[in-house]
Amino acid sequence: MGYSGEKFDVIVVGGGVMGSAAAYNVAKRGHSALLLEQFDLLHQRGSSHGESRTIRATYPESYYSSMVMEAEQLWELAQSEVGYRVYHKSPQLDMGPSDSKSLRSVIANCHSTSMPCRVLDPAQVAHHFSGKIAIPEDWVGVLTELGGVIKPTKAVSMFQTLAIRNGAVLMDNMEVSNICKCKEEDDDDDDDGGVVVYTSNGDKFCGKKCVVTVGAWKKKLVETVTGLSLPIQPLETYICYWKIKDGHQGEFTIEGGFPTFASYGEPYVYGTPSLEFPGLIKIGVHAGQSCDPDKRTWGPPVALELLKRWIEERFSGLIESTAPAAVQSCMYSMTPDEDFVIDFLGGELGTDVAIAGGFSGHGFKMAPLVGRILADMALDGEAKGVQLQHFKFARFEGNSKGNLKEFEDQVKPLVA
Repeated sequence: MGYSGEKFDVIVVGGGVMGSAAAYNVAKRGHSALLLEQFDLLHQRGSSHGESRTIRATYPESYYSSMVMEAEQLWELAQSEVGYRVYHKSPQLDMGPSDSKSLRSVIANCHSTSMPCRVLDPAQVAHHFSGKIAIPEDWVGVLTELGGVIKPTKAVSMFQTLAIRNGAVLMDNMEVSNICKCKEEDDDDDDDGGVVVYTSNGDKFCGKKCVVTVGAWKKKLVETVTGLSLPIQPLETYICYWKIKDGHQGEFTIEGGFPTFASYGEPYVYGTPSLEFPGLIKIGVHAGQSCDPDKRTWGPPVALELLKRWIEERFSGLIESTAPAAVQSCMYSMTPDEDFVIDFLGGELGTDVAIAGGFSGHGFKMAPLVGRILADMALDGEAKGVQLQHFKFARFEGNSKGNLKEFEDQVKPLVA
């Protein structure tokens, strides 16, 4: 391999959206970056593929709301640099029981961050969306302007394109097997320190710093490198598309004023306007089954009865709820508190290796910001302009549940 003897400023392990955004940010700042992906670039075996992800700033946790607002600006910036669009704006509607602690926290955060929102009763929801959305009498809707759909595979390609334009090197089918402290015989430079990244096919690469963003494979790789067992559990989840009944297809599009949406309660349901597949709308349950990322079932989704009933009741019978018209498989990387893990690896590797993972099914929207944070950590030794205390390893020391929260978990296990 032509790059084995070169010492990069930063080696990024993992070519999903987070790693690609990190490589782009490193290269954009004028530093040499190497991105290593274990599968083909733009593969569909992880968490960064597909046709749509939601962007919303309505979170029960205030620290995510501010992160999304900054990430939205960075999405706009990256789009302007690459010359095409991956982010399609729409309103965002959150709905649920009026006494839901999560939804009440969402409303409080809108006020505390000065994010405009409207709290709607059932009649107002029905009126605003011309009868397409119906919620129970004891529910409320929360309507905000910051919402929309991100095209995932296209977004990953965008960051990789921008990374290459700025001088980064991308290599696929490079499964990383170990990361070690650089030894004198590994380093042709006079600089002390750094890391050596080994691949399963026998290559090795030297870098001053390393960033690890391997999604559902995070736990396996970190345990190999350090012996540390991170509380990250991969889940296999299913993305379902449902047929819009004839004569109503245009009403469920962004152009027709339809929002991205989330429904708090049991089940927690999310969805996007009809966009990627004409006549179909994406509606899914924010849940999954524990899996080994290397031994997935790729099977049909389970526990759809609650979702079918939810669709029939919420969308006034305008969506065919008998069965999904199409299903795609994806993965979440769950932490016990559903918060990210963004930290230095520590131990012998100290601050030479930064890791990011455990995005728990809601991280994609923040990818450009996470990429910038990881570039800051690798190049400057600290993240700038954002507080990471909620994402540190230390929160699990003596407390397996991590950050304590006063509201309900959003992601539930699926039971066949």
